[in-house]
Amino acid sequence: MTPALTLIWATGGAALPPEDPQSWTIPSAHALGLMTGMRLTEAVIWPEPFADTSLARMGRSYEAAFTQPPKWDSSRRAFEWDGDPWWVNSIGHAAFGSELYLRARTCHNSLVPALAFTAIGSTVWEYGFEANGVRPSALDLWYTPAAGLVLGEARYLGWTLARRIGNRTWRGVLSGVLDPFGELERWAGTKC
Repeated sequence: MTPALTLIWATGGAALPPEDPQSWTIPSAHALGLMTGMRLTEAVIWPEPFADTSLARMGRSYEAAFTQPPKWDSSRRAFEWDGDPWWVNSIGHAAFGSELYLRARTCHNSLVPALAFTAIGSTVWEYGFEANGVRPSALDLWYTPAAGLVLGEARYLGWTLARRIGNRTWRGVLSGVLDPFGELERWAGTKC
């Protein structure tokens, strides 16, 4: 392992000096913006049930979300245990989890709090944003944070190393590839 990677792992991934390790404002705002965009996209791609604005139907959906266990049908194929296509679960939720995790890490939080933030974000998505259309998914509740940790930490390590590249062009390109939303947010003035 290179000295830079050893330092990152030895310090729990805190490769950048913490400006305000207790600040969750930027990761929280990022997560809410991301979830709002995802929810609007769902309404366009799957209008039934996500574009249905019937308050009675939404009420029934929320009631089911909070009174029944999360969906899990082990007779289905792998990564389709909740009735969603495998690509939504395996790729979409991994990308979502890694985005939540990465934003917490780039805002100077260590591995365990970033994982907890990702788990909380996944729960908010399942029970808050999506539960007015479908019952929460047991697969999504555990897979999103787990995949977020693996993919998000890999992205974070790559981003941390990319930020140390001396050539400004390559530093910008690699940072943008590894964290496109974060680079846009930093360009707009966020501190992390």
